[in-house]
Amino acid sequence: MNVLFKIAYRFYKWIFVIPAMVLNTLVMALSCIAVGAIWGPDKADALAVTWARIFCAIALIRVKIQGRHNYNPKSSYVVVANHKSMVDIPVLHGFTGLIIKWVMKMELKRIPVFGTACTFLGCIYVNRSNGQAAVESIKAAKKRMSEKASVLFFAEGTRSRGNLLPFKKGAFIFAMNSGLPVLPITIKNSEHILPSDTLNLMPGTVDLVIHPPVHIPNCSKAELNKKIAQIHRTIADAL
Repeated sequence: MNVLFKIAYRFYKWIFVIPAMVLNTLVMALSCIAVGAIWGPDKADALAVTWARIFCAIALIRVKIQGRHNYNPKSSYVVVANHKSMVDIPVLHGFTGLIIKWVMKMELKRIPVFGTACTFLGCIYVNRSNGQAAVESIKAAKKRMSEKASVLFFAEGTRSRGNLLPFKKGAFIFAMNSGLPVLPITIKNSEHILPSDTLNLMPGTVDLVIHPPVHIPNCSKAELNKKIAQIHRTIADAL
């Protein structure tokens, strides 16, 4: 990337991008609360998609998708993706066409306006320090979800700073118990646009590789571990 462009983008980022993102988030969050309260979380999801697309547009982030033929946006999945950057969130929500319910740590619920908006969007808050409580929270939320909604897990449990981390089992146990297929997604290059633990936002292209769904039948622990390893390899091989 041209050095002069990088310098110009830094000024653009602080003068326009960050203030615009804050305003976009506040307006859309309040709108999601209102729409979600009246018409339900799936209607509010359209506003979240708009928020995500505005976010990417003003930050000059492009999204390329490979594998659109592998899924139906009107169907429900347990979406399992790797996680390298905070921009993974608007990229997935804005461009896959899925109605996404995020699995989020409980601490995010306490953020003013944002936490309330996510509640009205139907996001699922879990206590990551209590595995059984997290599973029960997800089960209860699934009963309230529409048949068109998908649940999204960052299966590593946190952002990776290098190679793909081992996957937590929660997403796969939920898929097995709910009967929903797992939709693996590989996110590429997002760490170059916004590295973890920084505000060093830069323009660029994020690639999404959407893999064929994987069904996980009721099975033994050993068989489940094989399925998890298979999906881990699928996502890792595309990085």
